[in-house]
Amino acid sequence: MSKLTTAAKRMLLGRPFRSDSLGHTLLPKRIALPVFASDAMSSVAYAPEEIFLVLSAAGISAYVYAPWVGVAVAFVMAVVVASYRQNVHAYPSGGGDYEVATTNLGPNAGLTVGSALLVDYVLTVAVSISSAASNIGSAIPFVATHKVLFAVVAIALLTAINLRGIRESGTTFAIPTYAFIVGMFVMLGWGLIRIFVLGDDLQAESAGFGLKAEDEHLYGLAFAFLIARSFSSGCAALTGVEAISNGVPAFRKPKSRNAATTLLMLGTFAIVLLMGIIILAQKIGVVYAHDTDDLIGAPDGYHQKTLIAQLAETVFHGFPIGFFFITTVTALILVLAANTAFNGFPVLGSILAQDRYLPRQLHTRGDRLAFSNGILFLSGAAIAFVVLFGAEVTKLIQLYIVGVFVSFVLSQTGMLRHWTRLLRTETDSVQRARMKRSRVINAVGLSATATVLIIVLITKFFAGAYIAIATMVAIFIVMKMIRKHYDSVSRELDEQEWDGVLPSRSHSIVLVSKLHLPTRRALAYARATRPDTLEAITVNVDEADTRALVREWEKSDVTVPLKVIESPYREITKPVLDYVKRVRKDSPRDVVTVFIPEYVVGHWWEQILHNQSALRLKGRLLFEPGVMVTSVPWQLTSSTRAKTPGMVNAPGAVRRGYDDRT
Repeated sequence: MSKLTTAAKRMLLGRPFRSDSLGHTLLPKRIALPVFASDAMSSVAYAPEEIFLVLSAAGISAYVYAPWVGVAVAFVMAVVVASYRQNVHAYPSGGGDYEVATTNLGPNAGLTVGSALLVDYVLTVAVSISSAASNIGSAIPFVATHKVLFAVVAIALLTAINLRGIRESGTTFAIPTYAFIVGMFVMLGWGLIRIFVLGDDLQAESAGFGLKAEDEHLYGLAFAFLIARSFSSGCAALTGVEAISNGVPAFRKPKSRNAATTLLMLGTFAIVLLMGIIILAQKIGVVYAHDTDDLIGAPDGYHQKTLIAQLAETVFHGFPIGFFFITTVTALILVLAANTAFNGFPVLGSILAQDRYLPRQLHTRGDRLAFSNGILFLSGAAIAFVVLFGAEVTKLIQLYIVGVFVSFVLSQTGMLRHWTRLLRTETDSVQRARMKRSRVINAVGLSATATVLIIVLITKFFAGAYIAIATMVAIFIVMKMIRKHYDSVSRELDEQEWDGVLPSRSHSIVLVSKLHLPTRRALAYARATRPDTLEAITVNVDEADTRALVREWEKSDVTVPLKVIESPYREITKPVLDYVKRVRKDSPRDVVTVFIPEYVVGHWWEQILHNQSALRLKGRLLFEPGVMVTSVPWQLTSSTRAKTPGMVNAPGAVRRGYDDRT
């Protein structure tokens, strides 16, 4: 790696951390809340909006059902939070739903959870960032017209921050997360006080608009379907709850207790904010539509603000600082909400890689003790979804929450089996009572989440959820294939016994292009291995050059015979491979060692100036049984300069091992 690349990496990521400093990156509750809970809290910025948006299909009169839909969502959230508090105590290792399902329901159930959560984490980033673009677009028209560009840049920025490590990202995100919580409570509190205590008549900018409803006369099953669809969209507020169960190892001790407390704080804040936004929006008469053309009475060129922006503008009318503050912190929390996925996805990917269901590279920590490969993979997938769906929240949210509720259902089913298994052997009455209470909580959680999953599948399948389901199935199949490959490699390497039979003879071949110093070093090294047969070969791709090489070889002091291999089509790799195969065929018990002289250059651009024929040849020879490939490097002057430290004049440079006279 060049000095410029290294300097850029250090500037972006900071200095690397030692492996034994991992304990110093553990999070206290005040930092863990913004790191792991920002997704669930920030979803209240778009979940109520989606409830109103779906109900608008039946006209403004349907908004009367919005609080009841909110109550249903809040109930499910409370049940899920209570259920997951049992999970973090029972499984504090960080496997979360994947570990619960695998341990209690088997590996296929665990893989189903894993594939569902991987997709949901990607969609969490895409939906949160797209919603942030919409909120900022309410105050800055340029962002509204360039949402995809904004979303891509925001994801790239989040990626860079998370690559610096979990502790630094948590500290960075704490201030805007708490600013959002405080700002929302102030806005909701002041707005409700003005309405219910001071008696102010607050009206949103859209309160006087009419609405072109798709069908204002829905009855029976059709209307019930609309309410169910509104409820399923509102359940987006539950996403992110599972991230804490995956991130328990990142908490300070006592890990389980701190994680459970953070989970309770998350649920409390999210439920209060969700219901507050819905009630305030209904009281000030917000009208929200899929398209501004559906708004009756809207002026020409009207740009529809988000639900949160309309609330802030109404409550803080005459105080623009309040409006811009709410808009800014909402956009920030939505951007930072993706951080939940940036912490959950890499940890889950690491666990799956450790179990050999994903490439091993995802299990490796980077310089800053973060799972860098998982972070990069997540950001790439999220950018793909943002670009594909044009950063439109309404489109992306149809794919959303399917995965998380699949994991909810399997997790709660696994927890029921967990408590049932423990009760069979537990004799202590106090412990049995605690386990039975936990089992009841998880049973209620299973009933609630299973009901929501069925509603989501019915109401959202053809609206886009089938894409998420198909992606989960594809990931499930790929992970099974990866595990099959790793198992096959393990069996092949471990189960076969080593016969201990050594090759009868050693046949060494030195590749020659010119008789220069690299060739002489390769010949000397090959001779030092004391092979039974040593020969040099050259490929005739240019008649004049080959004749000159043969004449120079004969005049030199080299005693190793030189063979010329004809190549009528001027290839190098195939003639060498054919010759090596003939040697192996003539003496199958011999081992053939091919020595390849190579230049070592110090700059990336110098690599372009060489044809890399040695690299291609090595790649082909590695597939030949009974053939060993040995590179004999010759370091050119540029490589020597590249590895030499430059002038260091910093204080203490000599003490640290640098000579300031160089």
